[in-house]
Amino acid sequence: MRRAAIFAVTVTVTVTAASVRGAEMSDQVATGSFDVAMTPAAAPAPEIGSWTLAKSFHGDLSATSTGQMLSAGDPAHGTAGYVAIELVSGMLGGRRGSFALQHSGTMANGAQTLAVTVVPGSATGDVVGLAGTMTIDTAGGGHRYVLHYHLPQ
Repeated sequence: MRRAAIFAVTVTVTVTAASVRGAEMSDQVATGSFDVAMTPAAAPAPEIGSWTLAKSFHGDLSATSTGQMLSAGDPAHGTAGYVAIELVSGMLGGRRGSFALQHSGTMANGAQTLAVTVVPGSATGDVVGLAGTMTIDTAGGGHRYVLHYHLPQ
């Protein structure tokens, strides 16, 4: 029996600057909302949930993404975990390009943690060298993001 480990998360993440050899970095923040569609996918084992993701980002990040999510645990009893990778393509701060986001979330005894990080070396186009982290807020319904990021100038 597959258990769906989907849970709402509100987190704060400490941001550290990534270094890009020989380039000055600018600290920036992008905010907005996103819509997500999750479709069940074939799972490697009955105890693991698997979904494909499709997102539309609105606000300072105007983009779409596709990705894959895996989960395990028992969210009905307050324990679960998930990982995901998604490829984001669109406009960020007036620059066009793509980059990957890596998610790692856990829920244990009602406490939730989530880390969403720009995958180093994944950025293309005008966002090459992008580094950063994203927070996601689902309190009150809907999905809102804050992307703290650094780009070479």
